[in-house]
Amino acid sequence: MNASAVKQTFLFDVDNTLLDNDRVTADLRQHLEEKVGPEGSQRYWKIFEQLRGELGYADYLGALQRYRSENRNDLRILTLSRFLIDYPFAQRLFPRALEVVKGVQQWGPAVILSDGDVVFQPRKVERSGLFEAAGGNVLIYVHKEQELDDVARRFPADHYVMVDDKLRLLGAIKQIWGPRVTTVFVRQGHYAFDAKILAKAPPADVSLEKIGDLLDWAKDTLA
Repeated sequence: MNASAVKQTFLFDVDNTLLDNDRVTADLRQHLEEKVGPEGSQRYWKIFEQLRGELGYADYLGALQRYRSENRNDLRILTLSRFLIDYPFAQRLFPRALEVVKGVQQWGPAVILSDGDVVFQPRKVERSGLFEAAGGNVLIYVHKEQELDDVARRFPADHYVMVDDKLRLLGAIKQIWGPRVTTVFVRQGHYAFDAKILAKAPPADVSLEKIGDLLDWAKDTLA
């Protein structure tokens, strides 16, 4: 046991765990079709998926930059960058998301643990209010499940509670940390209902229908 470690730390994913990223994507799709038309929108999403395959995470701004390199004289894409940077992320938080992040801190620190790029994802976390709610405890990696040693070094704890909408990631983290972590699966977003993922991934320690239920679980389990 690490003498400097806290008893437990809560680790929160962002997209479709605390924030409805499916809704963000739908809004972007609509905006793209309005500004660059169906053909331009289709090309953007093709680039987006190519980049996700190359990088391992969603890079909305990177896809936009690559789209621009193919359409150097199409100035309509400037409106797309403004749309992404100025998007009202706070309006896409799931009910009680901020309350949950703040509320669990009576039992231990709350840390935002996300995957993503170095511009858009931090912007999302800040503009949504999650940065402030977590007291500035934010970690953003390319593959968070591969960085658990760094997570533990930065936020040493005897035990972790990992909250995520992706069963595959929860399973990978459980395999590495074992009994040191309690995995909490939140059934929100399209990944949480993907039949192929659900069939392959091991079940989480705890399953919740929505993020707002986490406080009730914590009170019953940790109080």
